[in-house]
Amino acid sequence: MKHLTNYHSHCDFCDGHAPMEAFVQEAIREGFSSYGISSHAPFPLPNSCNMRRERMEGYLEEFHRLKQIYSSEIELYIGLEIDFLDDTFNPSIPYFQEMPLDYRIGSVHYIVTPDGTPIDTDGSPDRFRDYVDTFFDGDVDEAVRRFYRSSFRLVELGGFDFLGHLDKIGLNASLYRPGLDREPWYKQLVTDYLEAIASRNLLVEVNTKALETRGRFFPHCDYFKLMHALGIRVVVNSDAHYPEKINAGRTEAMKALAQAGYTAVWQLSGGEWIAAPIEL
Repeated sequence: MKHLTNYHSHCDFCDGHAPMEAFVQEAIREGFSSYGISSHAPFPLPNSCNMRRERMEGYLEEFHRLKQIYSSEIELYIGLEIDFLDDTFNPSIPYFQEMPLDYRIGSVHYIVTPDGTPIDTDGSPDRFRDYVDTFFDGDVDEAVRRFYRSSFRLVELGGFDFLGHLDKIGLNASLYRPGLDREPWYKQLVTDYLEAIASRNLLVEVNTKALETRGRFFPHCDYFKLMHALGIRVVVNSDAHYPEKINAGRTEAMKALAQAGYTAVWQLSGGEWIAAPIEL
């Protein structure tokens, strides 16, 4: 039997589009062995994506209610996707380390511009273009380099169980300037980052969210062979914001990983990360 899992999903406690229970019920319907909820963690800047800090208690309470109800049908886990902003706000700070979570995702969405303004590098290509033109005077290369400086610092500080959607800026950057993510300097940045990840034996997410709409994984599948050669362990997640997307792209990701030499991916079982064979 194939092991279906997903540990990156966003319910209506943040920017997801359905209640937490709808995701759990869908996971049971699809035969998942385990499932994790990982809303965007509270963030110091107001925005439409991250959970408000005052909702954290309700978030944890709702999860434990569902875990009690569905414990005989599926293993449920509670996490957060935690942004890196700077040394004062990232997954390693006490606020997140003291929280009763099963796992933490470390992600970079925001970078700090030359004038000190934090901007989100995610979102629509048009918004990204506007940010680059406004805050970087069109210097998209500098925006990308800042994203990776933050990414390296995230890895140095730690405090997370796996890295979320690394290389994600490659999508918007390449839409800003076609082919940017194929340029040698960009590929070298990603290679250096993967080597830093491997040196710390960190777990990396293969994120399938953009496969259907943009035809790519995060990180790009071109890096899968290098990741395998470096011994980087991977977990496949869909970054779902809708219940029907919880398994989107998983089969394709497994095939691409197998072609790169992977024989196993990682999943939670009994509260521990274990290797599960890739079954196509």
